[in-house]
Amino acid sequence: MSRYPKGYRKPTDSCDGCLAWGDFSGRLCPACYLFGRSHATAVCIGCSRTQPLKWDYCRLCWCQARLGAQAAVDRPHADADVRARLNAVRHHQLFFMGMHHRNGSAPVPRPRGGRRGAPRKPPPAPAWRPNADCRQLPLFGQVPRDYGRLDPADADLASLWLAWAKYLAHQLAEARGWGRGIRFAVNRGLALVLTGYVEGDVIRHTEIFAPLRALGLRVGHVVTVLEEMGIFEDDSEPSFEGWLAERLEGLAPGIHSDAERWTRVLRDGGPRSLPRREGTVWLYLNRVRPALLKWSSRYDHLREVTRDDVLAYVKTLHGRRRHDQLVALRSLFIWAKRNGLIFRNPTSRIKVGQYEYAVLQPLVPDQVDRSVAVATTPATRLILALAAVHAARVAQIGTLMLDDVDLGNRRLTIAGRVRPLDDLTLKLLLDWLEHRRSRWPNTANLHLLINNQTATKTSRASNHWISAAMRGQDATLERLRVDRQLEEALTHGPDPLHLAEIFGLDEKTAMRYADSARALLEQAAEQHLR
Repeated sequence: MSRYPKGYRKPTDSCDGCLAWGDFSGRLCPACYLFGRSHATAVCIGCSRTQPLKWDYCRLCWCQARLGAQAAVDRPHADADVRARLNAVRHHQLFFMGMHHRNGSAPVPRPRGGRRGAPRKPPPAPAWRPNADCRQLPLFGQVPRDYGRLDPADADLASLWLAWAKYLAHQLAEARGWGRGIRFAVNRGLALVLTGYVEGDVIRHTEIFAPLRALGLRVGHVVTVLEEMGIFEDDSEPSFEGWLAERLEGLAPGIHSDAERWTRVLRDGGPRSLPRREGTVWLYLNRVRPALLKWSSRYDHLREVTRDDVLAYVKTLHGRRRHDQLVALRSLFIWAKRNGLIFRNPTSRIKVGQYEYAVLQPLVPDQVDRSVAVATTPATRLILALAAVHAARVAQIGTLMLDDVDLGNRRLTIAGRVRPLDDLTLKLLLDWLEHRRSRWPNTANLHLLINNQTATKTSRASNHWISAAMRGQDATLERLRVDRQLEEALTHGPDPLHLAEIFGLDEKTAMRYADSARALLEQAAEQHLR
């Protein structure tokens, strides 16, 4: 909880750690805050203050030692290590936040080589899995390890397993375009988890996740190397299990057990049913949950629910909610009757009815203009064109690969259907490819759209990232896609076969667009006659 009242702006102040003067929130500047997250607190040898220490010295002493090393130009110890000057610190030069190491703040010796910065480290020597022919067999089984109690300074850097891991990490970094920061974090994490490792041990996700996350290291990239070594086990609980336990909370024990079995059959399939998509499983359980919560206050099992209970509950629903919840309840009770959990299906002979869709309405120009105005990056412009011109869904945009783009023949393959590239989409596509090449030149991700998170991996960008720019607008990506298909029906006539051929729509969906276009055309004709 903040120590300042809501709406209060903290004035310019000095940091409690490095005493730097600046504008920041809290009592520590950002650099001291990050420094304190990875270092233990004790009494500093240099200034006798109780602060987070790195090799027994606080960050303020380290800044002063660095400043002294930079000022020692053309002296015998100009190239001496900063740590060697820590003992010589006798005073502290105070500074403004973020200015103690800025270029030009202190004289520095001229670089001797043409390359800026420290010389590039040579690649690790080739290494392979250590020979396990001569080894001491363990007397007991593997004992769970507490990696959080291991000090990174005590890591075994001479381990043969670490040498093999670093070599594999270097190969993965070259293949996937990992930057210098990622490589350093991965090597540090490998040194931490492989210290004391012996042949036959298994490194588990639950054991290393918290310690690596506390040090700010790349858990996913470290896991990639450990999986390549064949010594990793993912024992983390799937998100589906936590979601299922939350959704079933509050149900009667008998209803809880039956609903859980039904949900798992929906997801995994059964002897007489195919597995459903996880999104469909979420929808079905969320739709039956209100009814099950209401019946759990009176009944202990599903077999106690009667037809009158279902009718009484359905009467409180209207429109789309009634249709969706009744379909989900019928699925639950049909499964329960088939498996002998209930005697009669209380939802039988209750008509769901054909849902009457409203007439689809086209977007007005102002709504489209506002969405175009918020598309300010090459990625968002291309995403907008794919949805508004080619009627591509968000998931289809995320799964597009570089091989789906044929610039020479001006063709684009979306969901297996080849579409011609218009001039606008071609220009936006070329702009994005140029931006992608300059921003992530070494990426190995073959997906067309990538970001900072997926550029070092091989997975696709999330739907949330793709639709983020248009979220909150009237013309969202889904509305733009619908508007494009409706425009096709209005321009070329309400022919469902034409729509199905152009966009690959299901027959019922194509008929819905055709019906909406026909209604809009008839309405326009009536207004014209008036």
